[in-house]
Amino acid sequence: MYIAKNWKDYEILDMSNGEKLERWGNIILIRPDPQIIWKEKLFPEKWKKADAIYRRSNEGGGHWERIKNIPDVWQIKYNNLVFNLKPMGFKHTGIFPEQAINWDFAINKIKNEKRHIKVLNLFAYTGAMTTACLSAGAEVCHVDSSKGMVTWAKENVKSSELEKEKVRYIVDDVIKFVQREKKRENYYDAIIMDPPSYGRGTNKEVWRFEENISDLVKMCSEILSDDPIFFLINSYTTGISSEVLANILKINIKNKGKITNGEIGLPMSNSNLVLPCGIYGRWEK
Repeated sequence: MYIAKNWKDYEILDMSNGEKLERWGNIILIRPDPQIIWKEKLFPEKWKKADAIYRRSNEGGGHWERIKNIPDVWQIKYNNLVFNLKPMGFKHTGIFPEQAINWDFAINKIKNEKRHIKVLNLFAYTGAMTTACLSAGAEVCHVDSSKGMVTWAKENVKSSELEKEKVRYIVDDVIKFVQREKKRENYYDAIIMDPPSYGRGTNKEVWRFEENISDLVKMCSEILSDDPIFFLINSYTTGISSEVLANILKINIKNKGKITNGEIGLPMSNSNLVLPCGIYGRWEK
């Protein structure tokens, strides 16, 4: 497992009974997490410091209960990257801190190349990976079906003072966009995707991970440049092994290179506990 150990503005303070106590800058939140099935609290006094807690509803979804007066938007840093956080309706803040593993990987691969690198970031959400790749000097095409998420991505890029870098923001269904890129013969040196388990495109196109991921990877393999540097898949889909992602890459990526897969996770401060947070599969030259 790769563990995101390099954060200063984020940490897990404790975990217990389906919830994690997290510090985001100077804001402390309690959020649900299905991986936390143990009941014990290692630091019970710390839970009293929470600024807000996400309460699940029996009917689905939930809401934020603000214990203290927290801002609607605040910022945290990861190295030279600056991200805008917002408590969202479905427990999220706009950033997945475990993804720092993948940001670092992409940054290092791009910086090691002594040439112009074009990156395609699919299901690009609020643009943390887009921001990371721009910071390494790459040109990025950022694609997401949500106009609101693309706007948020632009805010993160601007906060990181990277708005002058070469980036295209596309609000579109990912599959339709990739199909058009193939027709346009537009090729990329690196492709990144973080597909949801289930979702809908701009025109209500239905995405189901198990049904669509293999076809999408195949399509994307056809728009890789002649000298690609990496292809990264991240997933939070329950029940899917990282070996599945590796198998899909082995079938579809014909270039010589190395394929790896596994879990990513977050450490809990002042303990030896690690929270598993998702899986990845990657091809790299």
